[in-house]
Amino acid sequence: MTRSNPPVEEADENDLEVDKPKDWAAGMPGVYHSMQPALKHMGVERTARTLLTMNQKQGFDCMSCAWPDPSGHRSKFEYCENGAKAVTWEATPVTVASEFWAEHPISELRGRSEYWLGMQGRLTEPVYKAAGDDYYRPVDWDTAIKIVSDRLKGLSSPDEAAFYTSGRASNEAAFIYQLFIRGFGTNNMPDCSNMCHESSGVAMSETIGVGKATVAYDDFLTTDLMIVIGQNPGTNHPRMLSAMEQQKENGGQIVAVNPLPEAGLRRFKNPQKPKGVVGRGTELADQFLQIRAGGDMALLQAVSKRVLEAEDNNPGSVLDHEFIAEHCEGLDALREHLSHLEEETVLEATGLRAAEIDELTDRYINAESVIITWAMGVTQQKNGVGTIKEIINLLLLRGNFGRPGAGASPIRGHSNVQGDRTMGIWEQMPDSFLDALGREFSFEPPREHGVDSVDAVRGMRDGEIKFFLSLGGNFVAAMSDTAATEAAMQNLEMNVQISTKLNRSHTVVGQEALILPTMGRTEIDVQASGPQFVSVEDTVSAVHSSEGRVEPVAPNLLSEVAIVSRIAHATLDNRIAADWRGFEDNYDLIRDHISHVVPGCENYNQRIREKDGFLLANGPRDFRRFDTPSGKAVMTVNELDLIDCPPNRLILQTMRSHDQFNTTIYGYNDRYRGIKKGRHVLFVNPEDLVQLGFSDGDLVDVHGEYADGKDRVLRKFRAVAYPTARGSAAVYYPEGNVLVPLDDTVQGSNTPVSKGVIIRLEPAGEGPAGGSSEENKQENMPATV
Repeated sequence: MTRSNPPVEEADENDLEVDKPKDWAAGMPGVYHSMQPALKHMGVERTARTLLTMNQKQGFDCMSCAWPDPSGHRSKFEYCENGAKAVTWEATPVTVASEFWAEHPISELRGRSEYWLGMQGRLTEPVYKAAGDDYYRPVDWDTAIKIVSDRLKGLSSPDEAAFYTSGRASNEAAFIYQLFIRGFGTNNMPDCSNMCHESSGVAMSETIGVGKATVAYDDFLTTDLMIVIGQNPGTNHPRMLSAMEQQKENGGQIVAVNPLPEAGLRRFKNPQKPKGVVGRGTELADQFLQIRAGGDMALLQAVSKRVLEAEDNNPGSVLDHEFIAEHCEGLDALREHLSHLEEETVLEATGLRAAEIDELTDRYINAESVIITWAMGVTQQKNGVGTIKEIINLLLLRGNFGRPGAGASPIRGHSNVQGDRTMGIWEQMPDSFLDALGREFSFEPPREHGVDSVDAVRGMRDGEIKFFLSLGGNFVAAMSDTAATEAAMQNLEMNVQISTKLNRSHTVVGQEALILPTMGRTEIDVQASGPQFVSVEDTVSAVHSSEGRVEPVAPNLLSEVAIVSRIAHATLDNRIAADWRGFEDNYDLIRDHISHVVPGCENYNQRIREKDGFLLANGPRDFRRFDTPSGKAVMTVNELDLIDCPPNRLILQTMRSHDQFNTTIYGYNDRYRGIKKGRHVLFVNPEDLVQLGFSDGDLVDVHGEYADGKDRVLRKFRAVAYPTARGSAAVYYPEGNVLVPLDDTVQGSNTPVSKGVIIRLEPAGEGPAGGSSEENKQENMPATV
């Protein structure tokens, strides 16, 4: 039974409380914080039908992180706290009533927080904002689809449209979405990968010929050494802690590299084991390197240099010469380059002691198998691509590819963001994919590369892109340079959002706007041919099915596949040989086409129905094959470009709180870091605060400093003395996006640089808290919390 429009109070940042950060993660508090909101918002029956089938073989895949599932026996509680929150967020019976739209003009909604918007409940009917109107108004599905198709047909060129994709889309939805877009005539496909792991794909493809993890799930359990760089498993992918616990029990070691001492990297109390309930749990990190923000490349180069020096001192005993001779190129150039690396430079860049780097080197040399795993703490640095290439260099030196417990592992932060890319969601898919797509559907796909997320904003800003369709996601909040992004979105002729719940992107709109409500993964999907399931790919390239277990919150909802199929049918007519009506009726038809087009997906319908699905082939992992131009893995030379941080300035990074997933805010607490009832927080080392003339708890204005001279400011943020690395600071994402210029992107990947913002602090001035920017004369923009 649905419920509508619950009262929701906005947070008052004046009520913010700060406690000591935790030194362990999960335990019984994790159970409580999983179950309490689920039972409150879904009730006992709906909670049982969702949580007990999440990540199970006959259930649905968690819509939160992309952490893989165990290949054999699975716990009956194969979910984490944030996964439970994600399910509660989606499967809530609370719905947005039709009267809501007449009661709340868009101009009012724009001033609401992300939390308030999401708490209004599930969207259940299409709503349309006409040009010149300040209200969304309910329309029927036929009208909504016709509006979309008419506006697309009215464009002067297909390239005047851009089509965004969030990682929540299934493989089936993603495949027909990219088919529709290319059938329409453009490769303008910005997606969430552009803002997170694009740097990983670029660096790995250039060096080892594949942009995905070169490990399987069991490798995490058996590796001798796991080096975790720039990620926080306890909040962003908590189920990883269980794998790390098992690895430690198997005798492995863990090294954590991070500017902040995250609870999940220190100690894990597994609530499914007695020692996690009444004992201390498991100590995880054997070594914690509290690195200065932006110093990761220097650290990796220093370790590689020490490995090479150890080989010189004991020839034949350190490097894997057989592997290097057969599978690698570039060793001599790498050796020559690193010979000039100065220790003083390394220590300045990292903030570490030489003894700490020596200890990491010894651990690496003495480990038979090593996995290096990383996330956005690396990919969003200015030199993120080069840093990941240095990860590959270090792994190659000792042959840590193509054997058990060894490899490179970017950890995707969003479920199926990797599957979407496999299905063709990329603005620059290779010709081999486009050739196969064209043969399968009897058309010539466009070949010119389209726009990514940053270039899409530039195109909207400059009037070159007039129509924007988003399959899931919250593009406005996710993108850098909040003021520039919002101004660009308001410059559109039309934007369309396919969504489950309200978010900020529904409030920052062009002349016309549509919201198309869709079903979630938790919900039973029945089409003309019967119940349907979809499929997803996790962070280690395992592909498996996902099937909802609860009734949809409203009878009028359409699946993502149905919405895309109807838009494509209405827009393309018979331009390509695609059975759009058939796709909506029976998802097996889509999978048959996938098996003919997507490499590694042959016999898709048969293999996806196997008990554990299937694992996509991976050259470096399975065959020690490297699909580079030379056929060998490439050791690269990367120039160390240190962040130039002037005196009395700090290097800022953005990060998630524990009560959020991407831009979705579940609440205002960050339990492990000791923050309650607020998000306007700046984490600063206590010694840095003193040096800068501030005290713990002061309200400050945070100014981003860039060569363009434009003043980007976070107003009235609480300075919190926190054990960050000296010279480093942190704020929450997406609030911190205000400070990241649109044109400040990672070299080689065009990903926004959210890790490495130079800031200065000033005493808080007058005016409301939140973000502001002189660039667009929006001095007091509402905070995107």
